Amino acid sequence: MKLKIRRSYTIVENRLSEAGKTAKTPLRKVAAVLVIENPYAGRYVANLDPMIQASAAIGGELVSMAVAALAPYKAQAIGKGAIVGLNGEQEHGNALLTTAFAEPIRDALRGGKAWISSMTKVAAPGTAIDIPMNCKDALYVRSHYDGMTLTLADAPMPDEIAIILALSNRGRLNARVGGLAYEKLKGRDGLV
Repeated sequence: MKLKIRRSYTIVENRLSEAGKTAKTPLRKVAAVLVIENPYAGRYVANLDPMIQASAAIGGELVSMAVAALAPYKAQAIGKGAIVGLNGEQEHGNALLTTAFAEPIRDALRGGKAWISSMTKVAAPGTAIDIPMNCKDALYVRSHYDGMTLTLADAPMPDEIAIILALSNRGRLNARVGGLAYEKLKGRDGLV
């Protein structure tokens, strides 16, 4: 199966200060979005394996878009999500976000042993979605627990799925709730 891309978006946020304190390095969050035609819209299909396998190409495309938008910074945190149009099922979004989708992303980012937080939902165009984010290499890096809220004014249409990859270059501005420091992570097991 080859998934048909109908539209793409890249959203960039740069946060320079918080609570009156200016950061030495700004927090840049980016979201790359591909809106695809849902090949299973309007009908139940028991075996989603073709969609799962096809998602690898989508992951590769999204990471290219997101890395370009994040430049000159490197990714430290990651999140993923999908909004499925009203003629689809939430399971269609989840099928597009499995390991097949994630492996090209991990390869491109040269790391990422931690699991990737995600959010999926079935919704109409213009519905907001919160993409949760965490450190790509170690879950116990609390400073990188964050998220990005997106609203796509005209997507997804009932027979579409919006697939989202979010990256950021650092942890939250002024993070100070403890946990493992990013500079001290080992990145061996996805936890520390």
